[in-house]
Amino acid sequence: MEERGKHVRSPGALTSSGYPLAKKAADKGIAAALLVALSPAFALACAASGLNGFLVERDRGPLLYRERRISRGREFHLLKFRTLRSAALEGQRHGEAHARLLENDPANLTWAGRHILKPRYLDELPQLFNILRGDMSLVGPRPWPPSMVRDQVAQGLDYRNHVLSGWTGPVQVQKGIVDPVGYTRLDLAYVDACRNWSGFRLARYDLGIVWRTLRVLARGEGLRF
Repeated sequence: MEERGKHVRSPGALTSSGYPLAKKAADKGIAAALLVALSPAFALACAASGLNGFLVERDRGPLLYRERRISRGREFHLLKFRTLRSAALEGQRHGEAHARLLENDPANLTWAGRHILKPRYLDELPQLFNILRGDMSLVGPRPWPPSMVRDQVAQGLDYRNHVLSGWTGPVQVQKGIVDPVGYTRLDLAYVDACRNWSGFRLARYDLGIVWRTLRVLARGEGLRF
């Protein structure tokens, strides 16, 4: 596996012919099924955010939040349920928004974001619509903001410009990894699988990652403060 900072061969097969049909079909079919199966979780997120805004004035704001991210070299708007107070978001209005950095400080979070959405990653559920739109895949490297992608490319790692970003991935189902090099190795291993595995093998692997992700959601292994 390539180490971070070294040049990585671009997955040209993916840029010329796209993902295997089996993976594309799995993305759309599973995303649609998850939207139906997780509709109670969507309802919970909406109800919790709405009630929170009604009761706590400083937590009021739009239900959804959009961030500029990169997927296969193209910029798109990532959808999330808003977990941050409007005052925290205001400070990023003229810069490049990256909610994850602000979420490290619990003082920036709404009550619903801190106690309901983040612990079970419910804020990420709207990205299933990004998958149906073709912005993302179910499984892949998580989408990064443009500036972070540029920095990574400058280090010789350009895979985020060649593969679709993912709603989840091998990194997201590994708990306890804190070394960025470890994240990169898992991403690169998945990119290599996309390049070399058959469509059906890749779709089966994706299904396993999605199943493990749902178990993480069910156990509430998201952010805790």
